[in-house]
Amino acid sequence: MEHRDIKDALYMNFARIGKALSSPTRLEIVDLLAQGELSVEDIASKAELSIGNTSAHLKTLFAACLVNRRRAGQRIFYALANAGVSGLMRHFQEVAEEQIAEVNQIVQRYYETPGELDPITSSELVDRMQDGDVVVLDVRPIDEFRSAHIAGAVPLPIDELEQRLKELPSDVEIVAYCRGRYCLYAVEAVRILRAHGFRARRLNVGLPNWRDHGLPVA
Repeated sequence: MEHRDIKDALYMNFARIGKALSSPTRLEIVDLLAQGELSVEDIASKAELSIGNTSAHLKTLFAACLVNRRRAGQRIFYALANAGVSGLMRHFQEVAEEQIAEVNQIVQRYYETPGELDPITSSELVDRMQDGDVVVLDVRPIDEFRSAHIAGAVPLPIDELEQRLKELPSDVEIVAYCRGRYCLYAVEAVRILRAHGFRARRLNVGLPNWRDHGLPVA
């Protein structure tokens, strides 16, 4: 092959990934699959899509080699092809936040309210967990917790939090985490906990970032 042909072939295949990720819905699906393997039905429910629409988006991601799939009985399950896809999504989001003013404004308004949410870093949380003076709360849906979670975390889905506050200790700080930087579950959890007198903070990353940094996952 000539140099031009080689370059054309390479960039054509690079563009397959760009095309697959050009849909907001498919970006959300990749974000959901960063939590772990999910069935088509589960993805449709979480993304508020029809089964048919979800299947079509998943086929596009599969064709671009971004996800794997397996069949179990009548159900089809999807997972990210590898950790690199999760990393690609993270870098994609970071560039958008740095370069697009609208993204930065949304983040500052809803995720970085000064003095209110006071996020904790991964390294700080690791130290606190080793000292045993913190409770780590996973506020994602229970199926995502069962798929994978921060080692030592306690599952308490956000939609059950207010009804189960009595289960939480009041004498230690609580750190809530969820799917990632742009998931609002942990933000909401901290506000609920603080409104009921708990000392609470949110983790500044979600499970995929924690896992990508080689930190303990169960």
